Order: sequence, then structure tokens, then C-alpha cells
Amino acid sequence: MKYRNFFAALLVVALAFTSCAKKEVAAPVAPAFKVGLVTDLGGIDDKSFNQGTWEGIVRFGTENNYVKGTDYKYLQSAAEADYVPNLSTFADEKLDLIVAPGFLFEKAMGEVADKYPAQKLLVIDTVVQKPNVVSAVFAEHEGSFLVGVAAGLKAKADGKKVLGFIGGMKFPLIERFQAGFEQGVKAVYPEAKILVDYAGDFGAPDKGQAIAQKQYNAGAYVIFHAAGGTGNGMIKEAKERSEKGDVRWAIGVDKDQYTDGVYGTKSAVLTSMMKRVDVAAYEVAKLAKAGQFPGGTVMVFSLKNAGVGVPETNPNLSADIMAQIKDYAGKIASGALVVSEIPAK
Repeated sequence: MKYRNFFAALLVVALAFTSCAKKEVAAPVAPAFKVGLVTDLGGIDDKSFNQGTWEGIVRFGTENNYVKGTDYKYLQSAAEADYVPNLSTFADEKLDLIVAPGFLFEKAMGEVADKYPAQKLLVIDTVVQKPNVVSAVFAEHEGSFLVGVAAGLKAKADGKKVLGFIGGMKFPLIERFQAGFEQGVKAVYPEAKILVDYAGDFGAPDKGQAIAQKQYNAGAYVIFHAAGGTGNGMIKEAKERSEKGDVRWAIGVDKDQYTDGVYGTKSAVLTSMMKRVDVAAYEVAKLAKAGQFPGGTVMVFSLKNAGVGVPETNPNLSADIMAQIKDYAGKIASGALVVSEIPAK
């Protein structure tokens, strides 16, 4: 009887130790850092600005093993009137960071920043001077200079003299793309003629295609767009013409749009002006998660910090053209060459 009681006591002690051991090794689960993206009118899959920003958030979420749709998610805006309600929805959910890509968010972001002073916010492509907002802006004219060099050299090599530019809406921001492109072309091909049109819209691919038809019919060999979803119509036109043997080129914007121009084993996209909105979203989310959110500051992404540029891989550009692009990029990054932000008159 005594032995039975003794072994029973040992069993209780063993179970107690096992329970304690389990409690000691169970690591606490760190709370997720929740990020929300509110798109502009182009939608999440615009193959441009919204999509690029979302890719940066997805990379941040994936690296931290967060759950898509719960820890990082997006709301799409069908009209400008949706901006404040969508931003407010995420703020009411107390997300750790809310991201809005595009200068069209300037007014809405300022309003929401005042309404939710504790909410951390990131606006891309414009400046909102609020203590709880980080503004990420880009040296678009610098990256556009490089694709201008690419377009000029390609046209010159193939004996073509006309190039084109299509902008979404005519604002100083979009005019920086035009300015850089013009200077890049003229730096390597002074005799070239550059056609310029503005669609007045960032979400109208049909308008983009119609303008591209007009410019291509006027002799344009390469067209660069800074028009969001509208520019997708230009790429479509370049692809359709090239498929029929009338080879024309498109230059993408914001993200690498090479695959958007694919037909058969080729692509009508010569290169793209990478505006690393994905880097801006990723870096600010990373800082905020680390407790280093730089609220009230303006972060500038340029050639110097790889915030703009061309893709690492450019199948349609020769080694000689790439060498010249890299040479100009070095000069601009060092300050030896200054690119104007104002288009030629």
C-alpha cells in the first residue's frame, strides 16, 4: 500500500514537471503587423502603379509569414469619392499602416490624417505635410532620361526619326516624365522628333490605344507612356502592329511591363521606366514594424538610391545601349549630369 502511494506521488510530480516544461517551451506568438492598401481608380491589377505598390506590400507580408487578406489586404476605389471612406474603413480597423498610391490621394489623405491622428499613413507620389504621414516621392525625370536614351539609340540604329510620349493627365508630376524622356532622347539623337499627347485619364486603355494609333500613323517608332492603365492601350497597339510585321515599340512605366507586350516569343516593350513604388511601400512598412515610422518626413527615391531606373534584364536592348544607359545613370546619380524637371517648350 505504501509503495502504491509512493508511485502515485511520483506520477503526480512527473505530470507537474511535464506541464511546466510544456509551458516553458511554448513561445509567445507575436502579433501581426497589419497593412492595408487603398487603390486609386486604376484598380489592383492595373499593371502599373497600384499593382507595383501592392507587390511591395505582398513581399513584406510574405517575408513575415503574414496572412494575405487578413494581415495585409486592399480596398479598391471605383471613384474619387471612395478615397476617404476606404481610408477611414482601414483606420477604423486600426491597421498598423495604411498605404495610398498616387497624387490623387493628396486631399483625402490630409483629411484622414487629421481625423485619425494616431494612424500611421503612407502616401506615394505626393506630399502631405502631417505628422502621421510619410510622403514618398520619386525623381521620375531621372529614370525617364534613361529610357529616352534607350528610345533614341534604338530609333537611330534602325533609321527612324520619330518618337512619342503619352501622358495620363497634364500635371507637373507627369510632365517630369516627359521632360526626362525628351532630354534623354536629345542627348543621343538631337535630330529626333518627339510627339506629345495627354489623354486626360489614367484608366482609359481605349484612349491610350487611340492616341498610340495616331502617333504610330504619324511615324512614331517608339512611344513612352506615363499614363497608368491608359498606357496599357498603347502597349496593346504596339503589340498588335508588331504581330502583323509593322514593328513598333512601347516603353512601360512604374513596373517592368515586358510581359504585357509579349506576342509569340517576342515582346513589343523595349524597356520600362521603373518607379520603385514597391520599394517605397516595403521600406516604410519595414520601418513602421520596427518602431521607426518616419512620420512627417518626405522620402525621395532617385537614381542615387535605386528608386527609379530600368529593369535589370532588358532582352530588347543591345549590350551597347545598356552600357550607355549605365554610363548616363552613373553621371546623374553622382550629380555630374542634372536633368531638368520641366519639358521643352
